[in-house]
Amino acid sequence: MDAVIKKIPYGMTDFERIILENYYYVDKTQYIAKVEKVTSFFFFVRPRRFGKSLFLNMLGLYYDINQKDKFEKIFGNLYIGKHPTPDRNKYLVLTLNFSSVAANMDRLEETFNTYCKIVMDGFAERNAHLLGKEAAEKLHELKTGDALLGSLCQSAQNKGLKIYLILDEYDNFANNILVDYGNERYRSITHGCGFFRSFLKVVKDYSSSVIERIFLTGVSPVTMDDLTSGFNIADNYSSSPIFNNMMGFNEQEVRTLIDYYKSYRELPHTTDELITIMKPWYDNYCFAMKALKEPSMYNSDMVLYFMNHYMLNEDIPDNMLDANIRTDYNKLRHLIHVDKTFGENASVVQEIVEKGSTTGIIANSFPAEDIIKPENFKSLLYYYGMLTISGMEMGEPILSVPNWAVREQLYGYMADIYKDSADLYLETDKLVDRMKRMAYKGEWENCFTYIADRLNAQSSVRDFIEGEAYVKTFILAYLGLTHYYIARPEYESNKGYADIFLQPRLLQLPDMVYSYCIEVKYAKRDASDTEIEKLLSNAKIQLKQYAASEWIHQDKGTTELKSIALVFQGWKLVRVEEGKHSKKGSIIKSLPSLQ
Repeated sequence: MDAVIKKIPYGMTDFERIILENYYYVDKTQYIAKVEKVTSFFFFVRPRRFGKSLFLNMLGLYYDINQKDKFEKIFGNLYIGKHPTPDRNKYLVLTLNFSSVAANMDRLEETFNTYCKIVMDGFAERNAHLLGKEAAEKLHELKTGDALLGSLCQSAQNKGLKIYLILDEYDNFANNILVDYGNERYRSITHGCGFFRSFLKVVKDYSSSVIERIFLTGVSPVTMDDLTSGFNIADNYSSSPIFNNMMGFNEQEVRTLIDYYKSYRELPHTTDELITIMKPWYDNYCFAMKALKEPSMYNSDMVLYFMNHYMLNEDIPDNMLDANIRTDYNKLRHLIHVDKTFGENASVVQEIVEKGSTTGIIANSFPAEDIIKPENFKSLLYYYGMLTISGMEMGEPILSVPNWAVREQLYGYMADIYKDSADLYLETDKLVDRMKRMAYKGEWENCFTYIADRLNAQSSVRDFIEGEAYVKTFILAYLGLTHYYIARPEYESNKGYADIFLQPRLLQLPDMVYSYCIEVKYAKRDASDTEIEKLLSNAKIQLKQYAASEWIHQDKGTTELKSIALVFQGWKLVRVEEGKHSKKGSIIKSLPSLQ
């Protein structure tokens, strides 16, 4: 039966190939009519790896006048094939993907124009039977993107034809310039006579005659704000509940996908088990306040990554986080603006790592020069998929870390922030070795002594580490960077118990022996011994409650749970205690004070 089973289209954006070569497709074609209904000029922002390029490729095939004869073959079994709109196969489709434009500032305009030349020459040749051969000939002497587009639009207008313009990754190279070269160089392409501004002005000029429909998408609304006077015709539907599920997979779609493959193959896990494994890693995205009651969205690329590995090996991937999801890592790291004073945006990331959420109004757009403002930085984290809408508090959206895949990236950001701001870091190989002994030998003392020694060794850290949040997030970030444990912070339990639960990765390392719950207490540098002992006493109580919780017993699996209390006085670790657990309760083992 495997001979006819559908292949998994991981990483694919060629819609025709997916349909005709027997790949699995989650049908999103019902959204074609919805997009048509709301506006002719549609602007839509989503994080990377959510299926934007595939959706746009599907749109191109649907609307392309040259694909009319293939309509039944490609779309016949899909929703839109059974419910076509009057606009099907009506347009000359021009698709531009600006991720193909290199971001070398010295050659950016040249690269942009060269890319436009290649795409538009091909467009003129494909449509020569409609536009006439002269349309292609007119392009021969033209070299700039705006001139090429203007000529094509004029040729189409002369023949009474309409264009559907698709702009994918419209903000890609512009955002790269912003990150790598700064605001001044960025403004040179988006303001005044900048080539990108001039190009979109041509789009606007012909939008009332030839360019009848536009679908514009990217990962942030930064550039749109800078181009407002040059291009202000697209309606932003990124936060519309109607389109919340247009890209990505909801849980029912994931279940249907798993059930399909289980119907062909005997697999070692049930559908519920696979959902339980994937959900905390890939789920929990919501892009509209009014869609909070609807099923949340999974990152579709990550689901396909998981299933591609799973169907090949019939086993859970060793790494639940696909390396491709880190595409925007360096962009965000730059925008944090780390310096020796631990900047505001670094504090935003720390708050999110410590508490799991923040609040803030999501800006529909903002100019590049305002991107470092904390309120806009939160919006940028949201648009990049690092935060998602989870509720409302005092009139503002609650923006939460959606899943473990994102949280692991945030741990990496925090580790970089501490290193850059105070030269405070742990050597990964030494940390991995210590955590291996934690996992298999129960020897946890050396790990926390190493962390404490690193904190204590850096005199510069004393300038800004004066608070529980700094100490906790430093420990949490590094404990979450090794492959032995999933470092789960307190907010995940909703019980107010221990600060960190080190959940063993038993799916990948079934022979692990120990798991840990850790309570971190912090006292100011001038705290008395009495205050420190009180903190330690409170930690014991919390650890006992934590260790008795039902979900901990479930998630620790076959491992033995160890409870560790850490008390810091300023940047020094001064007390450590371990709780030994038995069926009768918790036995506290006190270790020497680390004064």
